[in-house]
Amino acid sequence: MQEEQPQEPAEEPAPLTGASECGPSEVSGDSQNLSDVDAFKILLEMKMKKRQKQPSLPGTVTELVTEEGSKVYVVGTAHFSDDSKRDVVKTIQEVQPDVVVVELCQYRVSMLKMDEKTLLKEAKEINLEKLQQAVKQNGVMSGLMQMLLLKVSAHITEQLGMAPGGEFREAFKEASKVPFCKFHLGDRPIPVTFKRAIAALSFWQKVKLAWGLCFLSDPIRDDVEKCKQKDLLEQMMAEMIGEFPDLHRTIVSERDIYLTYMLRQAAKKLELPRASEAEPRKSVPSVVVGVVGMGHVPGIEKNWSTDLNIQEIMSVPPPSISSKVSRFVVKATFFGLMCYGFYRVGKRTITLILSMTAAQSCLQRLAEIRPQK
Repeated sequence: MQEEQPQEPAEEPAPLTGASECGPSEVSGDSQNLSDVDAFKILLEMKMKKRQKQPSLPGTVTELVTEEGSKVYVVGTAHFSDDSKRDVVKTIQEVQPDVVVVELCQYRVSMLKMDEKTLLKEAKEINLEKLQQAVKQNGVMSGLMQMLLLKVSAHITEQLGMAPGGEFREAFKEASKVPFCKFHLGDRPIPVTFKRAIAALSFWQKVKLAWGLCFLSDPIRDDVEKCKQKDLLEQMMAEMIGEFPDLHRTIVSERDIYLTYMLRQAAKKLELPRASEAEPRKSVPSVVVGVVGMGHVPGIEKNWSTDLNIQEIMSVPPPSISSKVSRFVVKATFFGLMCYGFYRVGKRTITLILSMTAAQSCLQRLAEIRPQK
């Protein structure tokens, strides 16, 4: 199966929707006589008044500063926690950001607009149709790996009765309430992540990992309170991939780099509108809120001040010779077992038919007729 080449990241992280902006008509007074620039300035002043100079932030927030003076507030969340939802809401309300960046890519953006009930149903239903879609999108091995990881998420969802991604949905809703706040998707496209992860494993490592994911059944109901203090999904994944350093690098470390890059891109200075072309350009440091799993926060801090080459982690390496051979062996074994199964079933069926009295009688009559011809 020919795999699609991943799209290279744009220079600027593309917003999910247009900027959530309040129009001039929302300004009190005789707003019809105001120019767009004046209306913008009034709304910006209103936003700045609401922005707390010394914000009271949850303990899960890490503050980072760019060389240009922009501030980035990274909210470390647990994907199955009501506390994380409240932390996200409080942070956005306190700092009134210019950009909100979440740990999602375009392939998972649908969860932002789905209600909790629908998401719970979707998370628990892993069927053949979803498997076919994953295989078509990511290739055979990557698609199977994606479905196995969805099984992990579904396992947690069933145990806790809570759909994942609640903090991202809260971030989406709160960002729409802040004037001139853009909403960006900050995670690496999931097909790239899975294709690089599969390429990093040997055949037997893939089998071993798939076996562990398939038989995941440890109950976690007793750890609900602990789930509020940590990213349970990240922890379970870390435990399962701990013995595969290359897999940890592609699924966790490389995404730390990508998220850092996108946060820094979002934190570029904010250019103010001009009344005329003659007026000099003015820009001010921006404020950004990043919403990521808390397992990524240490990596983002580590990479914050380093030079990042994003192209290196966006390419999908070609399959190795051993990978091609193992894929051929798997397919040959599968079709061989199918053919052997059909052979055994057919042989038994023929033997059963020949053992029947009616069949023996027909064969005897045919034998008697043949000499007469």
